[in-house]
Amino acid sequence: MSSPTAPTLESTLDIASMLVERAKKAGAEAAEALVVEGTSLGISWRLGKLEDVERSEGRDAGLRVFIGKRQATVSSTDLSEAALGPMIERAVAMARVAPEDPYCGLAEPHLLARDWPELDIEDKSTAPSAEALAAVAAEAEEAALAVKGVTNSSGAGASHGRSSVTLVTSAGFAGTYAGTSSSFSCSVLAGEGTGMERDYDFSNARHAADLDRAADVGRRAGENAVRRLNPRKVSSQSVPVVYDPRVSGGLVGHFAGAISGAAIARGTSFLKKSMGLPVFARNISIVDDPHMKRGHRSKPFDGEGVKNRRMMLIEDGILTTWLLDTATARQLGLETTGHAARGTGGPPSPSTTNLYMEAGCLTVRELIADIKQGLYVTEMIGMGVNGVTGDYSRGASGFWIENGEIAYPVSEITVAGNLKDMFLNMTPADDLAFRYATNAPTVRVEGMTIAGT
Repeated sequence: MSSPTAPTLESTLDIASMLVERAKKAGAEAAEALVVEGTSLGISWRLGKLEDVERSEGRDAGLRVFIGKRQATVSSTDLSEAALGPMIERAVAMARVAPEDPYCGLAEPHLLARDWPELDIEDKSTAPSAEALAAVAAEAEEAALAVKGVTNSSGAGASHGRSSVTLVTSAGFAGTYAGTSSSFSCSVLAGEGTGMERDYDFSNARHAADLDRAADVGRRAGENAVRRLNPRKVSSQSVPVVYDPRVSGGLVGHFAGAISGAAIARGTSFLKKSMGLPVFARNISIVDDPHMKRGHRSKPFDGEGVKNRRMMLIEDGILTTWLLDTATARQLGLETTGHAARGTGGPPSPSTTNLYMEAGCLTVRELIADIKQGLYVTEMIGMGVNGVTGDYSRGASGFWIENGEIAYPVSEITVAGNLKDMFLNMTPADDLAFRYATNAPTVRVEGMTIAGT
């Protein structure tokens, strides 16, 4: 085993195994250890000059121990023997006096992953230098500033990172994986004085070779900002609202929060009685796929070592499952769905991976062709969503639709409705792209209330 103060990807498995073994010797009836390592390099660039270079390296170990139905979690960024010994003792001592939790405990052995697919989430080519990242950011900003109407830059940035995750449990699971992420972005302003508008664009991928061209990203950022110039206000009314893919994934995110096992177990979700019922329009399906090749949130097993898989959360409009980890599954009398996620500082909780709404059949042009008056949203503001009732009210800006065409930019609008109604009156376009952890195509929602002037 290499020095514990500088573990490699291989040695993290040894460290995690040692933590579990020593926790049991110290009095724990069961234990699990998580070791996370990460490195990142990022630069910021503005108006032709390098503004900042940041590099970080970190490693963190978390230990969760169980004594009966009591549990405790401790973590440390110091992986030396001098720190790990007291950490183990502290965890066991805390578990002895913790309140009982009838649902805590490791995942059942028969649910654990024994093998997993190669997800190609680690770019093994040479990591870029700060100079290479600066060149990408400079190219993006230069292209954005070249767009007619762009008058200033908010800056461009580029980054590259690598992280590894190692999990060992006393139930017999041991696994480790690593992933990389490359990204860059550009934000610029158009117009003058009080009439200035800001917008952006970006590209991110597991492998640097999958990134968009920097000049294309910069040009789109500039064009986006110019399109927003001279926004108008509109009167309050009820109209169809069309969500651009930059914001439509948020609707899928609200749905995922509503079917989280934690919310269902507490009875605090507006979908708590909707299992097996139509929740979305009949043509809509929503998928969570942890095994997507090069996916932004792909992982070979969940945060408890449970075997995970591609799942249809909504199939032809019907709700098919909750998102469950072991504890919430036990509370509901069910079996985990392999959606546990966790950091080193606490127990797992349910979470999605690569979550997306499947594409529809209509082009975006066809989707809006029959809209006499409507709103095309490109930006959302605020978090006005009530997870208990489904009430939805958020600030928005974008473009007004007239007679099936994008007419002019609009701002200072509030969009309101109820998610239960919105889901049932939703139509997706055919332009699904995987740019975020949660994705959706352009989506049209009927009968929304907008508040303007």
